[in-house]
Amino acid sequence: MSRITVLSVAYPLAPVGRDAVGGAEQILAAIDRALVRAGHRSIVIACAGSRCDGRLLCLPRVTGPLDQAARTTAQQRTRAAIEQVLGRQQIDLVHLHGHDFEGYLPGPGPVVLATLHLPAEWYSLRAFAPTRPRTHLSCVSHSQRRGCPPTAKLAVIENGVDLERLRPRSRRGRYLLALGRVCPEKAFHRALDAARLAGAPMLLAGEVFAYAEHRRYFDEQVRPRLDGQRRFIGPVGLRRKRALLAGARCLLVPSEVPETSSLVAMEALACGTPVISFGAGALAEIVEHGRTGFAVADELAMAEAIGRIEEIGRAACRRAAERRFDQRRMLAGYLALYQRLLSTEVESVAARA
Repeated sequence: MSRITVLSVAYPLAPVGRDAVGGAEQILAAIDRALVRAGHRSIVIACAGSRCDGRLLCLPRVTGPLDQAARTTAQQRTRAAIEQVLGRQQIDLVHLHGHDFEGYLPGPGPVVLATLHLPAEWYSLRAFAPTRPRTHLSCVSHSQRRGCPPTAKLAVIENGVDLERLRPRSRRGRYLLALGRVCPEKAFHRALDAARLAGAPMLLAGEVFAYAEHRRYFDEQVRPRLDGQRRFIGPVGLRRKRALLAGARCLLVPSEVPETSSLVAMEALACGTPVISFGAGALAEIVEHGRTGFAVADELAMAEAIGRIEEIGRAACRRAAERRFDQRRMLAGYLALYQRLLSTEVESVAARA
């Protein structure tokens, strides 16, 4: 594959990096790193606080409440930044990662790939049939693809995690762990209820973003359930996250939405840590019931599964991660997709000549 220049565009309100809270932001950072290591040119448009290996075009981070006005401002800044880059440099492919990508989809020009990181119902029907020429879509799991309109043309590049940086420990603690963006759809209050029913200590790690709904959820549903045994420890960096995952008795994933993927579940398995989840969306594909964890229906069943978690072998969890969730496979998939999209464009131009 000849040297190419890729412009990656993040969701405007969330910083990019290997230790980012959001999965889409972690995936973007991994692709950026892979492009640079393969000798390609990578340019990233993302908000302040982002870190990448390629060239970062840093936009001001919106302060204050993350409401519609904040979203509009961030989208306008992103659209202007994209236009500026395309007006000054030769870009082979633009890769959009935000679920609001329609708000800053560039005009006619280079090939565009938009990766859908969220459930299909979170996108408008127009998103699945872009009218802009040379625009393509991809999904992050087969489960997500099945939820999309059958007429949509969608590649599938399954997510993966960095197995080299995630290793099992010989000893683990007594605590249960839940980790991620603290918001209503993640339903961490249900994990806290399950931990209480099981009489087990639990740590909840993650960030409460400045969306009014997220703050209200934390104050009304999470905070009242915290006590000396079940604690909220806030955001954690990559190093501490790895230590928490490797040392946990198990990971609880109580999400109420059909997850398109779950990097934290993959990371837990890579650390040899079993996962108990409600099995929504791709979680049913990630967690092998009775082998790498348990898929359950409610808090009571989750509490019962906690009592059985010693039945799950940590070595089996690690082997499953090595077999199914190696990030290298994902990165090779994106680079191959880039090549295929660009090769198709070259062939189309030659056919018209």
